Amino acid sequence: MLRSVILAAARSHRAERLIETVPLTRGMARQFIAGEDVQTALATTTGVVEGGLAATLDLLRADAGTLVDAEEARADYERLLVALTRSELTPSAEISVRLSVLGFGLGWEVAFEHTHAICARASEAGTTVTLEAEHAAATDAVLDILDRLWTDFPTTGVVLPAALRRTEADCRELAAAGARVRLCKKATAEPESVAYQTRHDIDRSFVRCLNVLLSGGAYPLIATHDARLIAIAEDRAKWFNRTRDQFEFQLAHGIRPAEQHRLAAVGYTVRVYLPFGEHWYAYLMSRFADRPSKAGLLYQALRSRA
Repeated sequence: MLRSVILAAARSHRAERLIETVPLTRGMARQFIAGEDVQTALATTTGVVEGGLAATLDLLRADAGTLVDAEEARADYERLLVALTRSELTPSAEISVRLSVLGFGLGWEVAFEHTHAICARASEAGTTVTLEAEHAAATDAVLDILDRLWTDFPTTGVVLPAALRRTEADCRELAAAGARVRLCKKATAEPESVAYQTRHDIDRSFVRCLNVLLSGGAYPLIATHDARLIAIAEDRAKWFNRTRDQFEFQLAHGIRPAEQHRLAAVGYTVRVYLPFGEHWYAYLMSRFADRPSKAGLLYQALRSRA
């Protein structure tokens, strides 16, 4: 129930205005957010790469409500790629792209045009792009965009949540195509007909999807902080004779940094998810939703404003 309350607050503009003005919550955001601007994000990325890890940067912007919004988001991503190149952070750093900020809500073609341009710039920079499908209803369209992008940019990847009932079948198709697939656990709030509802069922789906990706031709991006699932992934990779350069682990900035370095120390590629930007509120709330035990810190922050 607490998770549901936190996710509801994440959609509240009133709560957003309140929480963004609290110094304590802004301080907490720094634990999970790589910075509010490109320069700060570059500094964080430099530290990650110098520490022997890889990175994927996600620009936190509001969903595009107009064509101008989508064009501005595309320009921001392109400037980010230029900055990563000048800082000599590619190819260790790639980018994650949420299609909603590139105009997906305005039409499939709008998002494709902007994503294609970003992929072209990423290719010039010697790195790649991972697409995030944020809602179950958009999955087919996102996979269609991915398929079209592969014509020119075959290393483009996609995020699939194990919580969705359809993901195992999607993994089979993408594994056959040799795709880069970031397998994560969660999905946005979806009905039971579309998504598994319990942690147990989601974990079981995650392992089934993982087996599909590791046994096929995919390059799995294993995105979890769950120690048990990480151990299972290590075991299944050995079972399917995967060498350590044939998949990678992905963990979010600020979560289990010791585990990130442990995995890297034994030879795995570990990519740190680095969200950054001024629109950090929704992401911070999602982190609290994933870790309800930390919600007391949020309550303390709000009381400080009383």
